[in-house]
Amino acid sequence: MKLTEDIKPVTYMKTRAAELLREVKRSRRPVVITQHGEAQAVVLDVATYEALRDATLLLQLTAQGEEDVQAGRTVPQAEAFARARKRLAQRERQG
Repeated sequence: MKLTEDIKPVTYMKTRAAELLREVKRSRRPVVITQHGEAQAVVLDVATYEALRDATLLLQLTAQGEEDVQAGRTVPQAEAFARARKRLAQRERQG
């Protein structure tokens, strides 16, 4: 993060929104928007946002899996694959 470039007051966003969006898209760096000297929001390009969202979802799934293991909510691999094959076969018959 470059403090002189990546932190902008809300008035900058109001008066130069198109320019701000072009720069965020080009640099792929987030820009922090401040109001009264305090950070209030972050502007991200869509690709970076989607990557962050996907990474967060993956971490959540991993945490849920760890909780399942700790709680003993697991099945042997062979059983899991058998269940998956059965569901796939049912969908093929329906579709």
